[in-house]
Amino acid sequence: MTRFSSRLLASCLVVLTLASGCRSTPSAGASATTMMSDGSHQARLRGDSHAPIGAQLYSFRERAKSDPVAMLSMARSMGITDVETAGLYNMPVERFAAALATAGLHASSMHASYDDFKKNPEAVIANAKALGAKYVGIAWYPHTGAFTEADARRAIADFNQFGRAMKDAGLTFFYHNHGYEPVAYGSGTLLDLIIQETDPALVSFELDVLWAWLPAVDPAALIRKYPGRFRLMHIKDMKPGVPRGSLSGGLPAEQQAVIGQGQVDWSDLLKAAERDGFAHYYLEDETPDPLTNVPKSIAFLEGLKY
Repeated sequence: MTRFSSRLLASCLVVLTLASGCRSTPSAGASATTMMSDGSHQARLRGDSHAPIGAQLYSFRERAKSDPVAMLSMARSMGITDVETAGLYNMPVERFAAALATAGLHASSMHASYDDFKKNPEAVIANAKALGAKYVGIAWYPHTGAFTEADARRAIADFNQFGRAMKDAGLTFFYHNHGYEPVAYGSGTLLDLIIQETDPALVSFELDVLWAWLPAVDPAALIRKYPGRFRLMHIKDMKPGVPRGSLSGGLPAEQQAVIGQGQVDWSDLLKAAERDGFAHYYLEDETPDPLTNVPKSIAFLEGLKY
């Protein structure tokens, strides 16, 4: 371990110990941290599933610009073992897979672009298999201006097509909501339309909590409304006082919150997700200082009993 990694691990452990200030107060008692056979720790949720607290690697985007391999080791030092990828950092996929393994990380999910799924699904499949990822998904559907019914219906057709190709390859396709979809439509929204009209055997969903919360959708209620459709979660929140109701699909990083210091009732949400059988939970930190704030979010989640 380098001196940088040692100092980072020590600082992370201090932050984990001192982090506080939460809407839902973690219960007293032992944390959910699991010690690995090599003496390192693995952050886990305290619910009945004891699921690992994973991370979307985009959280560490600035560190990755200078040294993506060191970024992976840094993520592991925070107690993370399960990750979702967002690109290969200009590495051949085999080299990136080796770097993940060396760091002690497993990529259970990966994002790819719309164009990748549309024009080169074979490459998406090959990369997923090289990384060992079971889930492959898209986080943004191309559209101009406000999201419309026509956009939603094109997305439905594309998602069913992508889902068939991925399923035939032994993978699970998902769509990650991004906050522009809850446009009023009929008795619900265009997000409802997409969920209802995609084939459950071919298309799953990744619930980005912030991009449900910002447009004023209750993420826990969404899980209960569509049992079995959401398999993955992006754990993300916004600061108190930030108004809801926006369909922009974006929020300034400065308005995003450390988990436990924002608006979402995480106890209720994680309970709903666990009962529905979510497979993976990934922190995605878009705050201005993820190296400080990710350990704080992990500390909150490790201590939260629900």
